[in-house]
Amino acid sequence: MSSTLKIVDSLENSLRKMLHKLEVLEQKNYKLNQELDNSKEQTVRLHEEISQWEEKFNALKIANSMLGSDNNKKEAKLKINTLIRQIDHCITQLAE
Repeated sequence: MSSTLKIVDSLENSLRKMLHKLEVLEQKNYKLNQELDNSKEQTVRLHEEISQWEEKFNALKIANSMLGSDNNKKEAKLKINTLIRQIDHCITQLAE
């Protein structure tokens, strides 16, 4: 009977150790998931910031072209033509 008690005690100890390891791993998993969520949010914010900087850069390129720079003149002309077409469209709609 003593050996049965030893076996049961051994199983009980093993089970406690496993449950403790499980709890530690669950906590670690939770922390990693939080870090992943934070990283995803940061990635989204950085992509938005990159888009804003790209828009500013394009606006500066066009402004530079309009000031007489030879660089990007074609882009500036295309942008002006697009704006003129949009204005013409608005005038046409107002005239109707």
